[in-house]
Amino acid sequence: MTETSSDKPPAVECVMKKTPDSKYNPGLVCQLLCLTLLSLLCLTSAEAETLTGKPYVTDGDTVKISGERIRLEGIDAPERNQRCKNTSGKGYDCGIVSTAALRNKIGRNSITCEGTKRDRYGRFLGICYLNTLDLNGWMVRNGYALAYSRYSHRYISAEQEARENSRGLWAGKFVAPWNWRKGERLTTTP
Repeated sequence: MTETSSDKPPAVECVMKKTPDSKYNPGLVCQLLCLTLLSLLCLTSAEAETLTGKPYVTDGDTVKISGERIRLEGIDAPERNQRCKNTSGKGYDCGIVSTAALRNKIGRNSITCEGTKRDRYGRFLGICYLNTLDLNGWMVRNGYALAYSRYSHRYISAEQEARENSRGLWAGKFVAPWNWRKGERLTTTP
C-alpha cells in the first residue's frame, strides 16, 4: 500500500472477471454489493438528534420544543382526562396531576431531549434532561408515569422504586395508561 498526499478515502474497486459460462453481470453485482454495504453503514450509525429549548408541556409524557412534539421515550403517563383513586379511595384527575408534576419540575427552564427515532405518529422519541436530571426517569421514580416496558426496559427499576415506596399512582389505584386507552376503567364499588 502506498501513501498519497490526498485526503480522499481510497476508492472501492471491484475486480470480477466474467467467465464465458457465467450468467451474471460483474459490474451490476459489484454495484449491488457496494450499495448493500453503504446501506448497512447508514443503518448502524444512526446519529442522535438533540433538541434544546423551553418546552410546552402537553401532558405527562409529551412536550413541545419549537413546534416539535417530543414523546418521552420509555414511559407512559396517565391520559389528560384519566381518573385514578388515592389512598382513601377518592377519585382524582391523575392525568392532570401527572402533567402538572412535569410542568412544575421543569418550571421556566430549558430542557434537552436526545433520541434517534420517531413513533408511528411522527413524534420525536427522546430522553429529556433538565440539566443532568433524566426527566423520564424522574416521572417514573416519583409515580407520575409508568415504565413503558413494551418499548423499553430502561425505567423498570425506577417503577419498582416508586411502587415499593407508594409514590404517586402507586399510593392508590389506577389503570395502566395503555389499558385505559383501550377502554379499561377503574371499577366503582358502592
